[in-house]
Amino acid sequence: MDSSVHLDNVVMQFGDFTAIQKSDLKIESGEFFSFLGPSGCGKTTILNMISGFLDPTEGCVKIGGQDMAGVPANKRPTSMIFQNLALFPLMTVAENIEFGLEVRGVSKSERKKASDRLLELVALEGSGHKKVSELSGGQKQRIAIARALAVEPQVLLLDEPLSALDLKLRQHMRTELKEIQRKTGITFIYITHDQGEALTMSDRVAVMSAGRIQQVADPITLYRDPKTAFVASFVGENNAIQGKVERIDSGIAEIHCGELGVLKGRVQSSVAVGEEATLFIRPEHFRLQAEEGMLSIAVEIEEVNFEGAYLTLSTSTAAASKQNLTIQLGAHQYNDDLAKGKALSLSYNVSDAIVIGGDSNA
Repeated sequence: MDSSVHLDNVVMQFGDFTAIQKSDLKIESGEFFSFLGPSGCGKTTILNMISGFLDPTEGCVKIGGQDMAGVPANKRPTSMIFQNLALFPLMTVAENIEFGLEVRGVSKSERKKASDRLLELVALEGSGHKKVSELSGGQKQRIAIARALAVEPQVLLLDEPLSALDLKLRQHMRTELKEIQRKTGITFIYITHDQGEALTMSDRVAVMSAGRIQQVADPITLYRDPKTAFVASFVGENNAIQGKVERIDSGIAEIHCGELGVLKGRVQSSVAVGEEATLFIRPEHFRLQAEEGMLSIAVEIEEVNFEGAYLTLSTSTAAASKQNLTIQLGAHQYNDDLAKGKALSLSYNVSDAIVIGGDSNA
């Protein structure tokens, strides 16, 4: 069954405000797809257009190749899990799961079979008689998933369903969600501002900013090869150094970065000699010992933060116009020389740095 979703040149306007810039995007059948971005970027607006709660101002939404124009939310082959879950507190777990089927006139025996099957799927067998108030946060999440799956949707829409959970439970539920998606083969469309969720669970991710889709790619590509300054800054930690392009040769740009001199990186977006550009270097790509072919930056340690498996060093350059840089090291690399006020030489491979036209606030 085709359960793809196509945002066919959709635009969403509220009066004079354009919430979603023109977007054309195809989500494949059986894909775990995430929209990632800060609050107010338009993620939930897109979800509401897919679900039928909003009609696009321009363009159309297609599910399974069918134009959804004029099809109300309750008639679409979708099901949604809201951020607050919206479970019915006075119903048992089984009654919650069966609710959508009851509304559709499914017999009691068939509803019971469905709830038993779904409780097994979400690893809560034998919990059908319990009240919602007796469940933990993670169990409530699973019941919300089971209720959404009961009506056998082609597409499951998830609006930041893990945001209220504590860190460890949230990390556990990421694994659970991905496993449920794998077992069911249903298309999952997930909304989040948490890059860890998006990168961990998704087959592909669309990064959004101010109503515009900045880049769509698999998680590894997004992290290693961001195409815009926003994606480079938003997905993972990054050090951004401003400069002007002096030379480009074989995909490597030399940019003059003021008192830091000339630094190099891979060209990642359209940029020409003489233009302003930003050099991005991930904290984990800095090294304390230079090797052949590496470039170096002199810094002074301002703060050392121990975070269990790794250390984060906040540093600033020795230049008069200070540039703050962050470096991440394995905890085993700690020594007495890594202390506030100590001088360091940070080195990096040119292939690990990227150059994007414009400034880091673009």
